[in-house]
Amino acid sequence: MIAKEIEFEGHLIDSMIFPKVLDLILDLDGEFEILEFRIGKRKEDYSYARMIVFGENEDHLNLILKELHKMGARIPEAEEVELQPAPADRILPENFYVTTNHRTFVCYKGRWLEVEGIAMDRVITIRDNRAICLSINEVKKGDLVVIGEKGVRIIPPERPRKSTYFEFMGGRVSSERPTEKMIEMIAKEIVDLKRAGGKIAVVAGPAVNHTAARDALAGMIRDGFVDLLLSGNALAVHDIEIALYGTSLGMDIRTGRPVPGGNRHHLYTINKIMSVGGIRKAVEMGIVREGIMYECIRKGVPFILAGSIRDDGPLPEVITDVMVAKTEMKKALQGIDMVLMLATMLHSIAVGNLLPSWVKTICVDTNPATVMKLMDRGTHQAIGIVTDVGLFLPMLYEKLKAFSS
Repeated sequence: MIAKEIEFEGHLIDSMIFPKVLDLILDLDGEFEILEFRIGKRKEDYSYARMIVFGENEDHLNLILKELHKMGARIPEAEEVELQPAPADRILPENFYVTTNHRTFVCYKGRWLEVEGIAMDRVITIRDNRAICLSINEVKKGDLVVIGEKGVRIIPPERPRKSTYFEFMGGRVSSERPTEKMIEMIAKEIVDLKRAGGKIAVVAGPAVNHTAARDALAGMIRDGFVDLLLSGNALAVHDIEIALYGTSLGMDIRTGRPVPGGNRHHLYTINKIMSVGGIRKAVEMGIVREGIMYECIRKGVPFILAGSIRDDGPLPEVITDVMVAKTEMKKALQGIDMVLMLATMLHSIAVGNLLPSWVKTICVDTNPATVMKLMDRGTHQAIGIVTDVGLFLPMLYEKLKAFSS
């Protein structure tokens, strides 16, 4: 067997990091020997562990070390990061390092540089003495790309030092009906975050319009609880359809019953908005006078509508090139502290892939597979609530108004 010495530092016990480390080594058929373990004496003190990991051969050991690296493992001696130039635009050298969404540092010229714009499943390049996280399509010929794990350190998220809703619920899925206490805890987190100058993004699907949640989301935007809206063509079309015709997908929004000829309303809506030059023009001209998009325009809240192959129209503001939409979403998410994902699987997973692991994330959907897929694809910090967004969002908005009054 061959071995490598590694170390961990942080809140290793109460964040359950170290037990997971030992389980992972054994699950991968490795062995370990703990050389040193120092437990922090006070609540804010870090613990420290130094150990030897054994593998059957070099490939087996490297497999174990790659997985441990994602959990914060580091080599005791400071190693310089290894770099190789990209041979062409959008082409990477062999064995390039693939990022997690955790806070990451690289040792470059004797200094530890924090990687800027970190997100999962990307690469790290060195540009102008800065470590930058890029997607493959952003890499240019000659970019110095990090290869292997040498000289790379990851700091995984840890259990909060004080009791919060995200400590209580983080990393699990709740299928219970949203209780008043649950909603209060989330609302208090939002109000406290906004008072501290934080920013909140909402990722919303068209089901927000089909349920009783539309007015609540419009109210949250109007009252300053939303700083960014990410969605697609359908949310905007059906929101404006309600404003113009009182229907969503041809269904009377008050009774839930189909309206004669209502199946044409979403196409009439698209035609009307396109004829005046877009959503903003329709609001400025007084054609659209209420709703989610109206409040975004009136309050100056930025929104990004990413298109899909299923879209009718689409509306002029919809970005039909998905790579352009992803780039714009990534830029808009910089500085966001919390994301509410509401009844949309594809947009939730897409946004989750762009988020660093320290952004508080709540995913609400009637389908448990949606929230499970979100976490399985790397957004481990997400809180999953399996419920009808039509129940969740109005309750949340009422609590937000009560806490902020």
